[in-house]
Amino acid sequence: MLWKTTRFEIDLSTPKVMGIVNVTPDSFSDGNQHANLKSALEHCELLLKQGAHILDIGGESTRPGAQQVSLNEELQRVLPLVKEAMRLNVPLSIDTYKPEVMQAVLDAGADIINDIWALRQPGALSAVAGSQAGLCLMHMHGEPETMQLSPMQGDALAQVRDFLKQRLTDLHSAGVSPARVLLDPGIGFGKSVAQNFSLLARQSELLPLGPLLIGWSRKSSLGAVTGLEVSQRLVPSVVAAVLAAERGASVLRVHDVAETVAALAVWRQTQGG
Repeated sequence: MLWKTTRFEIDLSTPKVMGIVNVTPDSFSDGNQHANLKSALEHCELLLKQGAHILDIGGESTRPGAQQVSLNEELQRVLPLVKEAMRLNVPLSIDTYKPEVMQAVLDAGADIINDIWALRQPGALSAVAGSQAGLCLMHMHGEPETMQLSPMQGDALAQVRDFLKQRLTDLHSAGVSPARVLLDPGIGFGKSVAQNFSLLARQSELLPLGPLLIGWSRKSSLGAVTGLEVSQRLVPSVVAAVLAAERGASVLRVHDVAETVAALAVWRQTQGG
C-alpha cells in the first residue's frame, strides 16, 4: 500500500514513524523548545537521525484549551522552516487547519496536510483538492478551546467511523483520490479516557475505511492511567504506539522517535521480521 503525497509515495506495508516538530510556545509537551528556525531545523535533523520517516511541522498548539493564533503568526512560524526543511529530502507534513497556510506550504513544496478539522474549515478542501498532497483527516469532537469541557458521549468508535466515512465521501466528491488519504480517530480530541482506550482496543474496526495515522504520544489519557506527568510518559507512549501498530496503524505520530523506532523493531520480529 502506497500513500501518495506531493513528492513521495510512502510505503505503508510497515508502520512509519512521524516525528513531531512543534514550532510553538505553548504545545502541551514541548512548547517553546523549538520556537526559532535554527533549533527547529536542528530538531528535524535529529529526528531523522533517530529514524523518523516523516516530519510533522505545526505552528499552532491544539492541546485542550489552546487559544487560536493569527494567520500571520502561524505563517511566520511554519513557512521559513518548511522552506529550509525541503533540502532534507523527506516527506514534510504540515499540521494546520487554515486554508491560507495550506496553500502557502503547498506552494513551498510540502508533501502532506495534517488537519485536525478534517478539511471542514471554509476553503480548506478546495485548497488541497487540486494538489497532489497527502492528506490526514482527523476526528475531533468540538474544538480545542472547549473540547474537554464537554466530551462526546456514547460509543466513540461508531461516531468516529461514521464521521470519517462521511469525510471520505466528501473528498471523493471533490475528486480526491483515496490513495492520498490517511485517517486519524483523534485520540484525546474531545473524548474521555475510557473512549480513547476503547478506540485503541477496537482500532482494527476502522481499517476497512483506509490506512490509519495514530497519535498517542504523551497524551493526558496515558497520564490518567499511569499517574505520570507529561515529561515522564515516554514508556506508556511507546507501549501505546506498539499496540496501535499491532492493531494496524500505518503511521505513528510521536515525540520520542528513537525509542519508538527501537520498540517497533522488536515488535516486527514477532511479525516475521
